[in-house]
Amino acid sequence: MTTSGRLAAVLGHPVAHSLSPLLHRAAYRALGLDGWSYEAVDVTEEQLPAFVAALDGTWAGLSLTMPLKQAVIPLLDHVEPLADVVGAVNTLLVQPGGGRPVLTGANTDVNGIVAALREGAGPGGLPDRPTAVVLGAGATAASTLAALAELGCTTPVVHVRSLGRTGGLTRAAHRMGVEPVLRSLTGALDALTRADLVVSTLPPHAADDLAVGLADGVDPLRPGAVLLDVAYDPRPTALQSAWAARGGAAVPGERMLLHQAVEQVRLMTGRPGPLAAMDAALGAALDGTSAPA
Repeated sequence: MTTSGRLAAVLGHPVAHSLSPLLHRAAYRALGLDGWSYEAVDVTEEQLPAFVAALDGTWAGLSLTMPLKQAVIPLLDHVEPLADVVGAVNTLLVQPGGGRPVLTGANTDVNGIVAALREGAGPGGLPDRPTAVVLGAGATAASTLAALAELGCTTPVVHVRSLGRTGGLTRAAHRMGVEPVLRSLTGALDALTRADLVVSTLPPHAADDLAVGLADGVDPLRPGAVLLDVAYDPRPTALQSAWAARGGAAVPGERMLLHQAVEQVRLMTGRPGPLAAMDAALGAALDGTSAPA
């Protein structure tokens, strides 16, 4: 991989709030990749085919957020095995081809979730076979099932807002050999207090009622219980605050974002993602000591 300029971007709708440009630009600076650029581009599902068709050799890759992680799959030449099993692509790699670039889909969300949960557990580490609860049924929930399987849990309880919209998650679980127990989001509160790991993949504020119930509850959390809330706006979320107040380890969504971005940088540049530099840039931005670049 040369240091000549390449293009990269995060696509989604909406996407203006994304911290991905901050992280990737910090990586490029640390790696000395002069001329590389990374932007946030608002792209809808309807606009995605035209955008992908226009990619050429000047592009290194794309980060994909909602609602594009599944919509992009039919537009790709290849899908890496993990992304294929999960049924969600958050990374598009533009690679040299015979007459046109070859587009390959990958999934770094699984890596990000595993790393964030291990980080939250601290020096004591996670149980060998943790019990787990997942909130939500979208693309990130499917990645969460794969992450939990890697951590030793293949029978998580998944609480969803609509049991009629779990077909995609159920098919993904079958492909990866995971057997989730699907339940309504109503009644999830009791499950939270019995789990070693909780991952909320719900959009901002969708778990606020659960947070109220958690704050008002009396049942203790399990010792060493870890919550990862993938939402990072607002910061902290109500669920994170309630969990931490009950003595649990609350991992904010930007930690998952950081770790999956480190892997994205490796895939797009061919060099190890500079975790320390990216983490420092993220921390400075969130603390308000510097503006996101």
